[in-house]
Amino acid sequence: MTVNTQTQPGAKISCRGVWKLFGPEPKSFLQRENFAPSDSSLVDSGHIAAVWDATLDVEEGEIFVIMGLSGSGKSTLLRCMSGLIDSTAGEVLFNGSDIQKLSEKELNEIRRHKMGMVFQNFALLPHLTVLGNIAFPLEIQGLDKTSRERRALEVIELVGLSGRENYYPRELSGGQQQRVGIARSLAVEPEVWFLDEPFSALDPLIRSEMQDEFLRLQNMLHKTIVFITHDFDEAIRLADRIAIMKDGKIVQIGAPEDFVLRPATDYIGEFTKDIPRAKVLSAKALMTSLTRNASTKAPTVSADAKVEDVAPTIIDADADATVVDAAGKPIGLLTRKAVIDALMNRA
Repeated sequence: MTVNTQTQPGAKISCRGVWKLFGPEPKSFLQRENFAPSDSSLVDSGHIAAVWDATLDVEEGEIFVIMGLSGSGKSTLLRCMSGLIDSTAGEVLFNGSDIQKLSEKELNEIRRHKMGMVFQNFALLPHLTVLGNIAFPLEIQGLDKTSRERRALEVIELVGLSGRENYYPRELSGGQQQRVGIARSLAVEPEVWFLDEPFSALDPLIRSEMQDEFLRLQNMLHKTIVFITHDFDEAIRLADRIAIMKDGKIVQIGAPEDFVLRPATDYIGEFTKDIPRAKVLSAKALMTSLTRNASTKAPTVSADAKVEDVAPTIIDADADATVVDAAGKPIGLLTRKAVIDALMNRA
């Protein structure tokens, strides 16, 4: 198999032709099938393809969400990307180096110092306090007690748990326990942050609060993030880009609005048909060319703003809005009709 190892400029972590098969002889089976097995050959040979020829790039500083229904392969792909399991074939590149060619010691060093991980199961150590749980990975690194507790106190404040340093996990709510898990993963100051359905076990209200907290932290820290979820609402709220998986295969990769405006398959179209367009689409996605006679009194909206957020301004003004870029330069016109159509979920 020939694998393209050329990563995109700015890519922090990349997958190139990654397979993960479970069965009696997965590597030799793939080679016999010339890395193009049929569904029937998989079944006949007793193999299951959890990840099927996955290729993607995660850019530095972005939130890259991998989503799909249960059994789609999203969590298995994350485990391949983080080095928790070896892929059957293909390459996982971290800063341009294939992590599967590293020694166990080198990989452990990367995972301890450059990767942070948060899972659905909080996995807190019940006999340690909040401070002890958060400082634990720094103890594994060999950091002295004074230094690791100083760093732990910094992230405790960062995630809003000040005053609970000496609480034990059993004394915390579910949301607070998840904040401890997040703080523990941030204590090592990771370059890449992996989160596998971190909020799915939480009640809806707490889940929404944790999403707010997650976005607040990202606005401060600008981490490179791989986030796993089965919830499209959560994905479109958090993601810079999304990859949707089905039966181990990546079906489409793009910005949230791409899945509404340009679904790659009928499956994607069905997956997203009930999503409110105004929640997903940005002003830039719906704007038209700026006319010469545009009113100078028209409201202005940011190109990146969601239509749902700017709709009250445009409707109350009973006027079209000028769309501006990050520098405040007019780049287009968002009409009142386009906003109303989006709110009504009309094409």
